[in-house]
Amino acid sequence: MSGDRVYLYDSTLRDGAQTQGVDFSVADKAAIARALDAIGIDYVEGGWPGANPTDTAFFADPPHLHRSRLSAFGMTRRSGRSADNDPGLASLLRSGAPIVCMVGKSWDYQVTDALGIELDENVAMIEDSVRLASSRVEEVMFDAEHFFDGFKANPAYALRCARAAYEAGARWVVLCDTNGGTLPHEVEEIVGRVAAEVPGDHLGIHCHNDTGNAVANSLLAVRAGARQVQGTLNGLGERCGNADLIAIIPTLALKMGHSLGMTPVDLTRLTHVSRLLDERLNRAPIRNAPYVGESAFAHKGGLHVSAVEKDPRCYEHIAPELVGNHRHIVVSDQAGRSNILARFRDIGLDIDASDPKLTRLLEAVKAREFDGYAYDGAEASFELLAREAIEGLPEYFRCSSFRVIDERRWNAKGDLVTLSEATVKMEVNGSQFMAVEEGNGPVNALDAALRKVLLPVYPQLADVRLVDYKVRILTPGDGTRAVTRVMIESAANGEHWSTVGVSTNIIDASYRALHDSIVYRLFREGAAAGQA
Repeated sequence: MSGDRVYLYDSTLRDGAQTQGVDFSVADKAAIARALDAIGIDYVEGGWPGANPTDTAFFADPPHLHRSRLSAFGMTRRSGRSADNDPGLASLLRSGAPIVCMVGKSWDYQVTDALGIELDENVAMIEDSVRLASSRVEEVMFDAEHFFDGFKANPAYALRCARAAYEAGARWVVLCDTNGGTLPHEVEEIVGRVAAEVPGDHLGIHCHNDTGNAVANSLLAVRAGARQVQGTLNGLGERCGNADLIAIIPTLALKMGHSLGMTPVDLTRLTHVSRLLDERLNRAPIRNAPYVGESAFAHKGGLHVSAVEKDPRCYEHIAPELVGNHRHIVVSDQAGRSNILARFRDIGLDIDASDPKLTRLLEAVKAREFDGYAYDGAEASFELLAREAIEGLPEYFRCSSFRVIDERRWNAKGDLVTLSEATVKMEVNGSQFMAVEEGNGPVNALDAALRKVLLPVYPQLADVRLVDYKVRILTPGDGTRAVTRVMIESAANGEHWSTVGVSTNIIDASYRALHDSIVYRLFREGAAAGQA
């Protein structure tokens, strides 16, 4: 066991975006960065500024981080250019991020065949780039691409590249298993040899999962001396993915005895953060994911259940609550109760564990989740459900009916146009209202019609905007009759919140999520029900 500090570097917003089928919006990237910041990840890599419009927009208005430090990714200077006259390096250093991570070659084959340059020139590119960046930003990291393949082919040259970065001022020299083909025993041996020349507290590890060993490789690199681990949430990444930080973090803290920048309370948020990412990606969480999967602490019955109830250590390697998960045994709701109590602490709601209202809420949550609701990515909807059950909520308005009409036609100019029109009938402050509004889609039209009635009564809604909208089909076998889940993210004055609605009708599901978004804002702002 070791108490040495290990630093965590999350590259979900760049490496994770390389995953087939994953396409982060700017809102997605900001929300994920805030979630990582909330649990105390040391470094959050925002992406590659200038490489694509999304990353450029993200760095133009990055989220404010309280605990994490924002990193920008780029590459060393090109051959034939000076470091202070390289456009790519200049763009990286202008990103505004206090940390930069730059990638460069460390395999002699790649230097001579892929780049077509001399080995000495590649070392100079590393030295020049790191030295310049060290004078411009707070910290510089060097990702030694293909390091393990390079070390196997020419250990002296691979070490020369690593030393060059370190001696030029790199805070971290990160050894990359870029094609994911290195095995755990090889990683441990090679990192140990590098640590003899570059101090371990300046060494990082970056592993891909092409042999299914990314987590093991990362852990053995730490055992060999590395003190920074790079990875992604849920192991996102191109091909077979990157090292999964959700599995690495509790192993480092709970199994290997390392200290992290995370508290025990932060560890209890791991399950939530893992599932929040999946919700934003509109994909089902992996049920058997280590530590955080729904089945990670599930016991189906028989001897296992009896043994677990007597001594959980028989079939549970840790207490599931340590990572925010819970034991799932059909005959008992105690784990679910403790999970909800933990969520109550997060929102500042104090209730005795024996209160019968808690039992009713637990049953309501189970029933809603059976219907398709998911609250890990919709904290605002969960808080409203909980407060309504425990202490009641004001009724700010009542929508007695709504109707949405979509029209698709050719206009007089011969252009194809689509138009949505929403009509709402509502009761506010004892008075009846009807409003009609148009929008560029049914949800936008419905939102506009609701606001038309509510804004004169509740000016607190004036700055609320919808920043993201996602739909997941929950019963794909039902075709167009499928049950749909709508997730909406809203924002106002720097605060973001997410809500959920489920229905066989996508517009009804959207209304439910919109309703929760509006009510949550009014409640948080302390609006009085029916105020004039």
